[in-house]
Amino acid sequence: MDAADAGGDGGVPHLVFLPTPGMGHLIPLAEFAKRLVLHHRITATFITGDVFSKSQMALLDRLPRGIENVVLPDVSLDDIPSNAKAETVISVCAVRALPAVRGVLGELKKTTNLVALVSDLFGGFALEVAREFGIRPYIFFTTTGMSLSLFLRLPELDAQTSGEYRDLPDLIRLPGCIPLHGSDLLNPIQDRKNEAYTWLLRQSSRYRLAAGIFLNSFEGLEGGAIRALTADPGNPTIYPVGPIVRNGGEESDRDSSGCVAWLDEQPRGSVLFVSFGSGGTLPLEQLTELALGLEASGERFLWVVRSPREKRADSAFFSVHSSNDPFAFLPEGFVERTKRLGLVVSSWAPQVKILRHESTGGFLTHCGWNSSLESVVHGVPMIAWPLYAEQKMNAVLLVEDVKVALRPRAGEDGIVGRGEVAQVVKSLMEGEDGKRLRERLREVQEEGARGLTEGGASYRAIAAAADEWKRACSPAP
Repeated sequence: MDAADAGGDGGVPHLVFLPTPGMGHLIPLAEFAKRLVLHHRITATFITGDVFSKSQMALLDRLPRGIENVVLPDVSLDDIPSNAKAETVISVCAVRALPAVRGVLGELKKTTNLVALVSDLFGGFALEVAREFGIRPYIFFTTTGMSLSLFLRLPELDAQTSGEYRDLPDLIRLPGCIPLHGSDLLNPIQDRKNEAYTWLLRQSSRYRLAAGIFLNSFEGLEGGAIRALTADPGNPTIYPVGPIVRNGGEESDRDSSGCVAWLDEQPRGSVLFVSFGSGGTLPLEQLTELALGLEASGERFLWVVRSPREKRADSAFFSVHSSNDPFAFLPEGFVERTKRLGLVVSSWAPQVKILRHESTGGFLTHCGWNSSLESVVHGVPMIAWPLYAEQKMNAVLLVEDVKVALRPRAGEDGIVGRGEVAQVVKSLMEGEDGKRLRERLREVQEEGARGLTEGGASYRAIAAAADEWKRACSPAP
């Protein structure tokens, strides 16, 4: 589309989206772009790297007309240590891709009404590039308002703190948020000597260069945090646009795992869905205790199981056993003994279809924010089992603040025993705690749904940004 074709009524605004690798970042950005194109007369280009997986590229290929994708040349990472944390690798990729990003922006500037660049939460360095081209820079923050508050405050917190955050004697109080122990802050900042922390600090220090930050949350879920973020005059404009989640249309209709067909045969609200996301795995001892706890609970379950990792890790880049068969690591006889109550599938299942199925009554989750929002949208109470990234912060929010989840207690060795698993599962599925969570969740679910309908709070936030971009395309009077 050339600039003239984009015209008429001042022209159609064009946006560039700059996601970093990882489905957890790409999915909400893609869903946000779809809303802009389908409901607000915006066109867009995604700029992606050669490191994006086949499944990520397939997701982009399914986006509606009006959204294009440009793939950048691969960047060399030969000098990055093999043990570097994910945040280091992602940040280095983002910085080294900037010359190629400049080239794409230059071409789009000639052929479209390019008005803005929207990057995900690792896009701090791209904000300066957007300003070079005279377009508005934005961040789409793919997790909570609590985490955004931490990112915006991190440079100040860094200057005020000596030692490690996990050793602080006092709780950390972020504006409008439930207080946190330092050990619950996101994993990449738990070792301040690691390069990953330095990169996050550099990223967060650029956040205030943004013209605005789109937050995938809403007041019914995080009212205190969102009000505090909005009220701070030093922050960029905050647009609470959540809950933006998948609708399940991208998931295979073949149901090769048989999950949906199996759920069709189960009583309403009787099944606990167990999944740790696309990157989550457990050590062997914990995998065993979880299996035996599910069995001891006597509750129905649908478990997406993966081979265990060899040792504990603190990011999505896990070292896992070489076996391709996760069933080989389950307790002997477990699948046979539980076949009347449980279904165990390997590695993948259509999560959205499972969560919205009437037989699903609970979700044992790693607390990734996409999964958490999907659970909220479909009214499914949770068992919080955080593994890495900001998931401990999410767990605190869901359990202690929003009160839509329970959390099992680990022993001194860090392992959640089978007895604790069984107790928490029964409490969620049949106990008074589960009933209270469901009542609370209905309120949150309804407010989230209202917000995304025309005239709702999230819809208005998206429309406000879209109107601003349209004004930028309109000829001066």
